[in-house]
Amino acid sequence: MFIIGIFFNMDVIMSVSPQPPSSSYVPDRNSNFQFGFIDLLKVVAAQLIVLHHLAFYGPMADYVRPVAPTLIGWLDTYARIAVQVFLVVGGFLAAKSLSPQGNSGVADPLRVLWRRYMKLVPPFLVATALAVGASAWAAMWMSHYSISAMPTALQLAAHALLLHTVLGYESISAGAWYIAIDFQLYALLTMLLWFTGSIASRRSAPWLAPVLVVIGMTASLLYFNRDAAWDAWAPYFFGSYGLGIIAWWARDLSRRPAVVALLLVAIVLPAVCALAVDFRTRIAVALIVACALVLVSRRGMLMSRQRLSWIRAFGRISYSIFLVHFPVCLVINAAFARFVPPQPLFQAIGMLLAWAASLAAGALFYRWVEIPLSRLAARASGQRMTLPAAAATA
Repeated sequence: MFIIGIFFNMDVIMSVSPQPPSSSYVPDRNSNFQFGFIDLLKVVAAQLIVLHHLAFYGPMADYVRPVAPTLIGWLDTYARIAVQVFLVVGGFLAAKSLSPQGNSGVADPLRVLWRRYMKLVPPFLVATALAVGASAWAAMWMSHYSISAMPTALQLAAHALLLHTVLGYESISAGAWYIAIDFQLYALLTMLLWFTGSIASRRSAPWLAPVLVVIGMTASLLYFNRDAAWDAWAPYFFGSYGLGIIAWWARDLSRRPAVVALLLVAIVLPAVCALAVDFRTRIAVALIVACALVLVSRRGMLMSRQRLSWIRAFGRISYSIFLVHFPVCLVINAAFARFVPPQPLFQAIGMLLAWAASLAAGALFYRWVEIPLSRLAARASGQRMTLPAAAATA
């Protein structure tokens, strides 16, 4: 850690003067493909999450499983690991927003967190309301464990405050836990940058934030992430999130090679040690995604403009798909349970229909809910927001 601090300090001193502040950060020449690649990751991860919930919650998948046990079993058990993509990418983009050069310093953390809250929560609450309605609708057609009971006022309030996992309330919608964790992780990074910024300004220690991120990431990988009792709290997930943060700093083409090498060591070494102590597929996936982000960002690749625009279009709606797919899948599951024969072929068609309907619902939700609410949230937080910025979510 001391060596990382020395090299990072030298790198910041040499580069801090010509670099623009966070609010005026200008992407490098590879940024178009870089963020196209991020959109591709989000698209793939979002589809896997939808398919995982279709396989996990049933009941259509229960009828399909006997004829496709390997596929349904894999989606049930392993597709959920795609959430690691969102965690790493979330850390990558959080570092871009809060500390693009690796410097400490968030002057007004409460304002930053309010903006984040207003970006995440309004569409999340609309999706939660849809999930409540979908559960009531589905209950008329079937009895199944995936149907939630009518929520209490306290349960709804806990969701609105993103405290439902911490307070032990049942999530009203699948994936609701992730929204709370994403906010916790963003808040943790924000407060770390604010705290280290106040110290670094007095002691000339711009390397302090990166070193503390590496320490926190290592602690998460070696301790917190191995204990499921922490899975409602940010430290459990900070290992993957921290890999994304360091990946953003390592992808900077203006950094000296020695600093990049140390940052790559900071990515690989803690993760490899954690895997040697206790192999977890989710951590291996997070490590691969972080390394891919660095490689793609630093070297770049060719991609046609048409293909990139198609990927970006689906990438923009990935958060909306993540929010709204559960009530859509629940209603279609209930309809097929009530009105369609329990034969594998018909139920498989139902799963495909639910998948396609989730994509369509995500596009509609993005157009008519997420964008308008993002604009209102930007006004409420005193922030000007363009259309692409409104789409930039976890």
